[in-house]
Amino acid sequence: AGQGAVYEAFEKHKNKLEQEGLFDPERKRALPIFPRQIGIVTSLQAAALRDVLRTLSNRMPSVPIVIYPTPVQGVDAGQKIASAIRIANERAECDTLIVCRGGGSLEDLWAFNEEVVARAIAASRIPLVCGIGHETDFTIADFVADYRAATPTAAAQASVPDAEELAQRQQHCAERLSRAMLRRLEAAMQQLDYCQRRVLHPTQRLQQQSEKLTHFQQRLMQTHKQLTQQRNWYWEMLRQRLQRARPQLLSRQSQQTALALRLQEAMTHCLQAQTFKMTALDKNLQLIDPKQVLSRGYSMVRDEHGKIVVNAAQLKEGEILKVHFAHGSAVTQVMEIQGK
Repeated sequence: AGQGAVYEAFEKHKNKLEQEGLFDPERKRALPIFPRQIGIVTSLQAAALRDVLRTLSNRMPSVPIVIYPTPVQGVDAGQKIASAIRIANERAECDTLIVCRGGGSLEDLWAFNEEVVARAIAASRIPLVCGIGHETDFTIADFVADYRAATPTAAAQASVPDAEELAQRQQHCAERLSRAMLRRLEAAMQQLDYCQRRVLHPTQRLQQQSEKLTHFQQRLMQTHKQLTQQRNWYWEMLRQRLQRARPQLLSRQSQQTALALRLQEAMTHCLQAQTFKMTALDKNLQLIDPKQVLSRGYSMVRDEHGKIVVNAAQLKEGEILKVHFAHGSAVTQVMEIQGK
């Protein structure tokens, strides 16, 4: 009743390998578009081999095929399939590797569910296509392979392009290229005709340029004449205005001279007053200069925070003080406070 122990073992192997990451899509590689040689891992007696060979011959007969024969069912079939895959990788003579066999029950396909086959497929450096059983059959090898085909025939179809389809595509591209070149040539001919209509004979071109040059020369002479007249008029106008303004300029010059003398006298008087004021301020500063007081034997005391001490009540016993003299300073400590 139910799927039985075989299906339970299948699920156990599948979950184990899936957790190890052997089914991850990131590790799967794309198949070569145009393989130089294809390898097939299957039994020589398998009907699937004839289907694959016929499909490859129909689609791309020029591609060589190497068969790595191995049992696909029975005792130790899994070990032999894995060995054939490793041999194909060691020989490295193929671009694509097909692992295939026909349909059957879960027990018939069990060799492709074995862990040794799955790990051989995962370790393959050659992109591998798996085509096992019918469309509804799934094996662990299908999940590990780079490409899973529904049937062996589908695996062959996925491994090589269709030569007939390629020829049709090539013919279609050639026709499109021919039409594009024809359209380009027609457009170039139309452009050439348009340019030819616009091109003038050199004599006609020279005549047009000569007429333009004569026209520009006449305009230049006329403009030069107008500018000469305007310049003469401006010079005469300026001369007349200067003559009328000359008496006013002389009067203003004499006024400016008088103002300059008055300004010089005022500046001299102001400078003398400011000098006297600065001298008085300098004397006052000398009188209140703390250094002058210190030079008479007094000293100035600052506490640890740099504040001047003017009262013994500000101090604490053991506090560090800095005493400033007229020349230099000293650091001292409060031993006793008197006169609070």
